[in-house]
Amino acid sequence: MANSNVSLEGTALLNDPVHNRGTAFTEEERSTLHLEGLLPAAIDEMPTQLKRVLGHLSAKPTALEQYIYLQDLCDRNETLFYATLMSDPARFVPIVYDPTIADACLTYGHIYRRPQGMYLNKRMKGRFAQVLVNWPVRDVRFICVSSGGRILGLGDIGANGAPIPIGKLQLYTGCAAVPPDRLLPIHLDIGTTNTALRADPLYAGLRDEPPSPDEIDALVDEFVEAANRVFPGVCVHFEDWKGSDAIRLLARYKERYLVYNDDIQGTASVTIAGLTTALQIKDEKLADQTVLFAGAGSAGIGIANMIVEAMVDEGRSREDARKRVTLFDVNGLIEASRKDLNPSQAVYARDLKPTRDLAEAVSDLKPTILIGVSTVGGLFTEAVIRNMAKTVDRPIIFPLSNPTEKAECTPEQAYRWTDGRALVAAGVQFPDVTIDGKALHPGQANNFYIFPAIGLAVYATRPERIDDRMFIEAARGSADQVSQAERDKGMLYPRQDDILETEITTATRVAEYIFEQGQATVDRPDDIRAWIKAMTYKPVYRTGHKT
Repeated sequence: MANSNVSLEGTALLNDPVHNRGTAFTEEERSTLHLEGLLPAAIDEMPTQLKRVLGHLSAKPTALEQYIYLQDLCDRNETLFYATLMSDPARFVPIVYDPTIADACLTYGHIYRRPQGMYLNKRMKGRFAQVLVNWPVRDVRFICVSSGGRILGLGDIGANGAPIPIGKLQLYTGCAAVPPDRLLPIHLDIGTTNTALRADPLYAGLRDEPPSPDEIDALVDEFVEAANRVFPGVCVHFEDWKGSDAIRLLARYKERYLVYNDDIQGTASVTIAGLTTALQIKDEKLADQTVLFAGAGSAGIGIANMIVEAMVDEGRSREDARKRVTLFDVNGLIEASRKDLNPSQAVYARDLKPTRDLAEAVSDLKPTILIGVSTVGGLFTEAVIRNMAKTVDRPIIFPLSNPTEKAECTPEQAYRWTDGRALVAAGVQFPDVTIDGKALHPGQANNFYIFPAIGLAVYATRPERIDDRMFIEAARGSADQVSQAERDKGMLYPRQDDILETEITTATRVAEYIFEQGQATVDRPDDIRAWIKAMTYKPVYRTGHKT
């Protein structure tokens, strides 16, 4: 990324994605900036350039080819890239992020073209600050960092996970208009357990096994300290780390640095957003529900913990709230006789009858809410769903695992096996389902409803820490934007076609909480929403000759 204080001209300007305008340079600019002869004669407005982009995209045969084209566009003309993304988020977010990014990750070493962001690795230990200084922008406000240790439902793919922090930060801008020059994606290469990737001659990362947890902690300690030294006040967004690492690292830093983990806190928040809408439809309180999780990794534990906090908000004691949450993992029901539980799982272990049969667990526990974060496609069988529907008039069923083939069931299955009574959200967008002549629109519990809004609120208010309450406020802010007409169709999340206004509204609610708690380090404005909106990035070309 170029330094905005440096004047560029000629081919250097055309090769700089931040300042390049391509065919939009005027005749005067072409003369002044030594661009004459370097561009075709036509002088285009951005709508014409956008039309050309859409034409290119329509000619691409697959979503992965469209992803590659858009990333190449970002490398050539960042402003036009964001103008494209923000012109139709409902269309383009699935291309630049989930589900297409799963294919981009699987093939990363083969489709790699040029660097984006930074690539740190464990062999740089002792020099992280020195290396971070190589980034040409000093006022970095957000770093999204991944080890590639647990990407979507793909497992440990090491350096092939590099597109994840790139895509996440692109959604900060594309969905919430956080200025892109304040964002830095980083892949921290600690090695990978994936032997097939290590044997691939085109693999782009270290061909080592990951180090021990203690060594990982020492690496990340240095990284977080170096990031805060080189970029004072930076927020570190942890993304797609191995579950045990993710939980441990969040606990290690959340009270000392401005950090959060989207897989834990963002996933929990977007789940609560959907649950909030579903329960408003049912006119029930979260504190009165019985919740069963299929999956007890970092995502499951994070959602469970935040549900407990939300139940406490509604008047339950923390002990009682935990008793209303049960987890089920690959070894069966998490109950008191289990000897293989980690501390974060053990707090949910109760005196229950052991079972490895999820349908039996549903029959015994009679949950009103069933949440899947197992990455086991088809885990919610007809028996599981029908057992739940026997005792719940409107069961809430969230098969959240992604990509698509990892979903515990499809929304169509959930609707049909409950005779259209279920309230459903999945981790990816599924098509509408018609039951008895009524069109039902399953929700997409996608974190992009939450983390860009959190980013925008943090960007504006500059708190010193991020707490779980901010994510609960974001969840409620999202739920409040689902209209009654949308709820009648079974929609649990706001529409995606005006995502920027949705994110600004959610960010405003989070910012209000930050100011009310005295956590902001800037003065509170009279009109928070207008103040935040004035800070947002607009994908328009800068005027004037100085670049």
